Amino acid sequence: MSTDRRGGTRLPTLEDVAQVAGVSRATVSRVINGVRNVDPRLHEVVWNAVDATGYVPNRAARSLVTRRTGTVALVVSDSEEHAEDDPFMGRFFTDPFFGRVVGGLMSVLRPAGVQLALQLVGSTDARTRLVGDLRQGQADGVVLLSLHPEDELPRLLAEAGLAAVMIGRPARPLPISYVDLANETGGALAADRLAARGCRRVAMISGPVDVPASADRMAGFRRAMARHGHAWFPCVPGNFTHDSGERAMRRLLAEQPELDGVFVANDLMAQGALAALRDAGRAVPQEVAVIGFDDSSAALAARPALTTIRHPLEDMAAESARLLLARVDDPTLRPTSVIFEPTLVPRQSA
Repeated sequence: MSTDRRGGTRLPTLEDVAQVAGVSRATVSRVINGVRNVDPRLHEVVWNAVDATGYVPNRAARSLVTRRTGTVALVVSDSEEHAEDDPFMGRFFTDPFFGRVVGGLMSVLRPAGVQLALQLVGSTDARTRLVGDLRQGQADGVVLLSLHPEDELPRLLAEAGLAAVMIGRPARPLPISYVDLANETGGALAADRLAARGCRRVAMISGPVDVPASADRMAGFRRAMARHGHAWFPCVPGNFTHDSGERAMRRLLAEQPELDGVFVANDLMAQGALAALRDAGRAVPQEVAVIGFDDSSAALAARPALTTIRHPLEDMAAESARLLLARVDDPTLRPTSVIFEPTLVPRQSA
């Protein structure tokens, strides 16, 4: 609060923000109202001054002028069946994947003065309500994480002509922008690493086989292993959780006790696989080499630290935010795709 001439208190004004930021009132107004042609360096200065003064923008008045809410939604869409067996609300707050996505989005949205709202949907009714809310202008656009291949939400968003960007390509071709990883390349990098170590009895723990990213990682690994002379290897699916990785590793050890190298389709499952190997008395990497995927905090927390394939989620999420803001500014933009390249991060497990 500020103090007026009579010693009373008053709400902070744009002038107060401008004084703290060292810029003009007009610049403060343009930043807060989401005008894009402002020097990006000024955005952070102005929003820091907003925090320092406690100024609260009049969002209702802003929306009347700009016809925007200044908010985009991060929508996580899962299946009802999956939600019953493994509630994605719990996974959202425990899987490092989601935290990395939020961090990447905020690195772009906050300097632009745009807020992020989280929506978790797991049913047909919830998806229908979400599209209706978006049609009514409750958010300016959507960054979508679709977690199962039969999800109808990407199609609904595309047909409604709403501003939307997916992280991960849609399971079926659709006129919707997306940011993705060259997952096949990542699988090939893992195969090359295991082959270079001299592993002869390899196996894989995949994600759900009907998820595009999981299928691509498996395909890339399979093709590269074939080039190294491995016509076949056992593969057990998991669901990207620690427990599923542990179960899959126990099954592989029971069926292929002589295995000496394993590629696991994400770091959380790889952590579970390491636990199963430890319980079985198998030394990593001396007896069994293990490679994960993501390069998340789980890879660093694993013992031994995981050799993994780097999935630049923060950069991908930031790019999805930039694509979405551009689409909000110009609804006539055609759908586009941006593909990032993975890299191998060598550590102690392989």
